[in-house]
Amino acid sequence: MKNKQYHLKLTAPWEKDASFGRKLKTYRNHTKIIAHPGIVMKVLRRKRIVLFIAYFLLLVLTMLNLANYKWTKEPQQCNHQMRSATYQGRSDIRFLYRPPLAKKRQLVYVLTTWRSGSSFFGELFNQNPEVFFLYEPMWHIWQKLYPGDAVSLQGAARDMLSSLYRCDLSVFQLYNTPGNKNITSLGLFGATLNKVICSYPLCSAYRKDVVGMVDDKVCKKCPPQSLRLLEEECLKYNTVVIKGVRILDVNVLAPLMEDPSLDLKVIHLVRDPRAVANSRIKSRHGLIRENLQVVRSRDPKLRRIPFVDPNHKVNKKDGSDYHSIGAMEVICDRTSKTLRTALNPPSWIKGKYMAVRYEDLVENPIKTLRNVYRFVNLSANHDIESFALNMTSGTSSSSKPFIVSSRNATQAASAWRTALSFQQMKQVEDYCQHSMNILGYERVRTAGEAKDLGKSLLTAPKL
Repeated sequence: MKNKQYHLKLTAPWEKDASFGRKLKTYRNHTKIIAHPGIVMKVLRRKRIVLFIAYFLLLVLTMLNLANYKWTKEPQQCNHQMRSATYQGRSDIRFLYRPPLAKKRQLVYVLTTWRSGSSFFGELFNQNPEVFFLYEPMWHIWQKLYPGDAVSLQGAARDMLSSLYRCDLSVFQLYNTPGNKNITSLGLFGATLNKVICSYPLCSAYRKDVVGMVDDKVCKKCPPQSLRLLEEECLKYNTVVIKGVRILDVNVLAPLMEDPSLDLKVIHLVRDPRAVANSRIKSRHGLIRENLQVVRSRDPKLRRIPFVDPNHKVNKKDGSDYHSIGAMEVICDRTSKTLRTALNPPSWIKGKYMAVRYEDLVENPIKTLRNVYRFVNLSANHDIESFALNMTSGTSSSSKPFIVSSRNATQAASAWRTALSFQQMKQVEDYCQHSMNILGYERVRTAGEAKDLGKSLLTAPKL
């Protein structure tokens, strides 16, 4: 059988439908028009412009999102989200280290030791209406961690300052008694003498802009406020000053002074160590715990000069005298370290450290006040200058320990020369000879020279 051959003829659409052919011809012509080089370039330029605008808008939106994230996440802004947390929840070690402040403020730490005239010196800031002042906040650490020695508590004290300078007061909860209620404004050490806490808007008893001492009995009647409200007050001030006796060496503050988010300056208030020892003996009952904590920080490997006072008796009454003078070894050793750093200043302390002798302050209060205020970018008005002058030119030569009052400060500054025995003077001088030499305090050669108040024992400091 012969194979049949089948031929399939494919017919194009335009052969069947004339209208389709016309459409195809029109399409081909249109394609040729679009493919013209000039038209293609115009289309590409338009695409580039659109892509550029889209990229620019995306970049702007990304930057806005990052900025919004930063402002909403910075804890020191005390936003509503952070405020909704309980203080117990915020009292975490993570909150001790904060991101940079949105606006740098002048931060000041008054570095000093017990019985150096620091209560009066602190009042020069407490009375200033432009200053948020805190008095001895590290007291809470020493009480909570007692009987920890003074040196071992330095790190905790610095961490507390790092938090307080950012107006985060929840750090106080770390040192609250477990189970107790949240600390209030009146629960802070020295609160009833604090001008901010006792004045409007936290209390109606006083006005911050009116210079004058606060009566603690009056302030105790103020309603206790939450630390959150006190934080809000803190954030209103451009200058925050903290006075403390529990940081023993300026080098402890180096991380804070190097922190670019902080503008921290240190005022080192010093006083003749023999006067400090005499005042510590007079205040022995109020400093028992502190004396023990400081004495426990002495290096056990050092060979010490024995206590040479023949009138000293080791019993319960005179034991406090021994600790009062013994503590001077640690205090003067740490003061010497601070002074050595100040004499050969590293970059982090240059322009940020100022030493003030208590004797110069009481001898010429207005001049010293102006110099101090200039250092921390404050202005001394007439009321504050009058306050400083009146507090140092009273008729009394002494008052109760830890109480700031008008007195003859010059006479009080030299009271040690007749109160201490010659042996006690020599003991302190042996402990403190290096710092005394730098600060311009002359040693006494005889008991008679010490009691000759007409002879000055002050020379120009080497700082």
